[in-house]
Amino acid sequence: MLRVTTASLCTYCQRIKFPLTPVAPFSKVISSNNRPENQYTIEALCNLSVDIGKVRKLKSWVLSETSTYVSETADMLRDLGAELPSIASILQNHPEAILCSPQDINAQRNLWRSVCASNRELISIIEKFPATFFMMAFHENQRANIAYLQSLGLCKQIIGKVMTSAPQSFNQPLQRNKEVIHTLRETYLELGGDDCNLQVWLQKLLSYNPYILLWPAAAWRDGLCFLTDQGFTKDEIISLVSCLRGSIAELKPETMHQALTFFEQVLDCSKEELKQIAICCPAILLLSLPTLVERFYGIMDIGLSTQQIKECPAVLQLTTQMVQHRMQKLASSGYDIYSGSLDIILGSKEDFDMICDMLQQRQLKTVENTITPLRSVEE
Repeated sequence: MLRVTTASLCTYCQRIKFPLTPVAPFSKVISSNNRPENQYTIEALCNLSVDIGKVRKLKSWVLSETSTYVSETADMLRDLGAELPSIASILQNHPEAILCSPQDINAQRNLWRSVCASNRELISIIEKFPATFFMMAFHENQRANIAYLQSLGLCKQIIGKVMTSAPQSFNQPLQRNKEVIHTLRETYLELGGDDCNLQVWLQKLLSYNPYILLWPAAAWRDGLCFLTDQGFTKDEIISLVSCLRGSIAELKPETMHQALTFFEQVLDCSKEELKQIAICCPAILLLSLPTLVERFYGIMDIGLSTQQIKECPAVLQLTTQMVQHRMQKLASSGYDIYSGSLDIILGSKEDFDMICDMLQQRQLKTVENTITPLRSVEE
């Protein structure tokens, strides 16, 4: 396929200038930007089973570009192990990919492959975040951020997880990510940690919540300062950070204050009791006040008591519908939830189903033990 590079509108990659050659013929179709569509581009995309109608609707101007790299882009994706349906999906969802030169794409592939465990993992990222991968304007930011995280001693698997889950983190200016890491380091040291274990702590946080770098450093400081003002000790804050998997950065002090005030009133508990409730059920700091109110009164309407909720606040992590469903299942298995502990409701679906099976087997054995003496008397 002959290509001409005249005046490119592509903001995603740099163009390499070639000597002027005959212009590829254009189809008679006129795009929404009043420029004729490149017939070679249309044919190449059709050969890959790309939905041209979807491309026209999404980014019609791409089809009018005089210089495109459809086959080269498809070959790169194919070399990474992508099947034809995957290639078509990527090009449909991010048509600008065909405007990036092979040199730029190869450089991007090599960079991202350096932190991905396999080609399959890289293709998975491209499928989910094609715009981030083909956004060549951020290539230098990505390179600098990857090098910085590697300099911290973070293992390839952790950097790869951040890349897989939140690749936008690498598009940010290096200085912003440095500020977040600096805040995390200062927080760790203030909570009693030391530099020797900082690397392990950072790896755990990023493993728990790979989106941490997307939140500004100020969000971390505000959330931790609020918990300190509420009387939480350093060990308690570390426990909360671990349980919330680093999500404290997503919380606003005002929202947390509303939640704590609500439970202090409805549960009629002291500040110390409230702290223990928050430690046992960190979800009350994470969920919105309307959600917490709905769950609390929903549980009360079912017939449970405030004392039961105080003793097992983690029940608030479940929706009212889930609590009701599990209570009904326990009742059919012979368990009285109103006089027993709510701890039995907690856990994964698999764990809960296993508990119910055990209760049902126990119930059957009880019935059999009752029937056996009666049969002996009749005989």
